[in-house]
Amino acid sequence: MKAKTVPKKELSVGEVSSRSGLPVSTIHFYEAKGLISSQRNNGNHRRYLRGVLRKLAVIKVAQKAGIPLSEIKAAMSQLSNDKTITADDWTRLAESWQAQLDERINQLSRLRDTLGYCIGCGCLSVNDCELINPEDKLKEKGPGAYYLDPDVPLGADDAH
Repeated sequence: MKAKTVPKKELSVGEVSSRSGLPVSTIHFYEAKGLISSQRNNGNHRRYLRGVLRKLAVIKVAQKAGIPLSEIKAAMSQLSNDKTITADDWTRLAESWQAQLDERINQLSRLRDTLGYCIGCGCLSVNDCELINPEDKLKEKGPGAYYLDPDVPLGADDAH
C-alpha cells in the first residue's frame, strides 16, 4: 500500500516559480515590493507558505486587468499574510477595482470614438482637435505645453 503524501507547508522559490509559472526574478521583485513575503530557514533560504501561490495568481490577474502594483499591494495589505486568499477575498478585491476598471473602459471607448474622427480629420490643429483639446479648453491655460504630465490621459475631460 502506497503512503499518502502530505503537501509541503512551505515551498522554495524554485517550487513557487515552477507552480506559478513566474520567473524567480519576478517572485523576488514582488517580495521586494511588499506584495508577498517569505520566511528564512536555518540555511537562510527563502521559504514561502503555500498560500503565496494564490496571491501570485491574484497579482497576475489584477495586472492583466491593468491595476497598478501599488494598488494591488494596498488592496492585498488588508489580507492576512499567512492566510490563503479565499473566493470571498477575491470577490472583495475585484469589487474594489470595479469602478476604476469601468472608468478605464469609458475612457478607452471615448478615445476609440474620438480617434476615428481625428484620423479622418487630419488637421493636426492643437486649437481645434477634439482628441487632445476638446472644446479648446487649453486656451484658458495660456501658451505652453500641458500634456507633458504622463498621469494626464489624452482627451481627459479636465485638461491640465
